[in-house]
Amino acid sequence: MKRSYSHYLMVGYVALFIGFLLLPLLIAGGAAFNDTRFPSVWPWKASTLHWFTQMAENHQLLVAVWNTLMLAVGVTLLSVPIGTAAAIVLNNTKGKSRALLYAVMTAPILTPAAVVGISTLIFWRGVNVPAGIFMTTLGVSSIISAFVMLLVLARLQSFDRALEDAALDLGATNWQVLTMVMLPHLRPAIAVGAMIAFLQALEAFNVPLFARGNAETVTIYIASQVRIGVTPQINALAVIMILIAVAGGVTYEIVRRREHRRSLKLESLAHAAEQAEERGEPIY
Repeated sequence: MKRSYSHYLMVGYVALFIGFLLLPLLIAGGAAFNDTRFPSVWPWKASTLHWFTQMAENHQLLVAVWNTLMLAVGVTLLSVPIGTAAAIVLNNTKGKSRALLYAVMTAPILTPAAVVGISTLIFWRGVNVPAGIFMTTLGVSSIISAFVMLLVLARLQSFDRALEDAALDLGATNWQVLTMVMLPHLRPAIAVGAMIAFLQALEAFNVPLFARGNAETVTIYIASQVRIGVTPQINALAVIMILIAVAGGVTYEIVRRREHRRSLKLESLAHAAEQAEERGEPIY
């Protein structure tokens, strides 16, 4: 059976797309194992783990990694509840005020990050908040919260409001409706929002550049090292981060598939129980 030109064109496009995504990662990771002073994979001199050892002994880099992790965790803890609450409020808002509220909530995404960084520094210093990781967390969260809000808002479009009414008619409180009816439906969007918030905080640069004070994140450390020459220690750190990201993605997919199978099983049992009830059979 002959394959059409469109098939080969699609295969070629997919291969180029995957190569475009993965080739830079492979080159960056490979440079961590090459025994050269500057990051490169060509010419290949010798295989070594020397740069991983150097990275583990680089106190300044380790402090930057710790600050970055603290920033990412703080941004996630702030952005997820703020973005989720904003999505629920926006979803329940009707009329012309909805468009205005939507524009205000999405404004941080459209604003250049450098402007957000300067605004963060000016505003929070005005209320006696010192520059540092805490101020940086507040500034980055103002941007990431909008992303989380959009994700949760999209998920809310598939939420059946009749479930809320039914729960309230059965005597549930508003808090019970929120925690037992709405939030379980929003769980996938909240999980994805938390993942995006964490990853986006890891690579934040413009806001930390202005709001960090004397603290240093990984992106700021790399930018400062560019002036004197970056060593493959950064590539060694990149390899570890890539492995962690891959492990996180695989874990998420395993959990997602397990939850999907569980939901299909529950739907099957509910359908079987409904059919048994229609036939007048006892349900055990």
